[in-house]
Amino acid sequence: MQTPQMLIHLETQADLDDAIHKLVDQDRRLRPILELTGMPAIRQREPGFAGLAAIICGQQLSTASAAAIWGRVSTAFDPFHHDAIRKARADRLGRLGLSAAKIKTLKHIARELAEERLNLDVLANEEADAAHNTLTALPGIGPWTADVYLLFCLGHGDAWPAGDLAVQEAVKIGLGLKERPTPKQMAPLAEPWRPLRGAAAHLWWAYYRVLRNREGVIAGAK
Repeated sequence: MQTPQMLIHLETQADLDDAIHKLVDQDRRLRPILELTGMPAIRQREPGFAGLAAIICGQQLSTASAAAIWGRVSTAFDPFHHDAIRKARADRLGRLGLSAAKIKTLKHIARELAEERLNLDVLANEEADAAHNTLTALPGIGPWTADVYLLFCLGHGDAWPAGDLAVQEAVKIGLGLKERPTPKQMAPLAEPWRPLRGAAAHLWWAYYRVLRNREGVIAGAK
């Protein structure tokens, strides 16, 4: 198991560049993938409660719908703070476009933060699997949401979005698998990429976009 000293953070493009170069040296199967994609661009989101709330708001929605709802929520609560959400009436949040389940999730997280039972910032320095488990223990936070938060909001270099369909499809084609791997199967497949699984995810997303362009499909997913 990794120690905290071994954690790598992807906070700048230079961090990602360095991690990708180490990754392809670590696993030569990835070199032709990088040659096709070019160096992926780093993708970052706001950390803390606002970043997690934005991901929750966008769960199971199209990019456009997610952006519209988050735009209304973040405008209605500016500055965006967990106490404001904790105190807000559920019907007001519902009028902004949030489902009852998402309201329940956001209010629970807001209470945990207010009571200091949860600290989202410290997760950046925890081992990836432990940080993932902390987040998924929260009601309404699934594996994909946890991993996207760790990777894009905290720059966790070893976060691995095993449930992401685009990454699964890219891994299937890139590694020559017969079928798209399940989230459970994705875990052992990614073992050779520790402690840089987050960098590997960036590379596989880039490869997925290359594949979609080749097929003539409008790119943009993930």
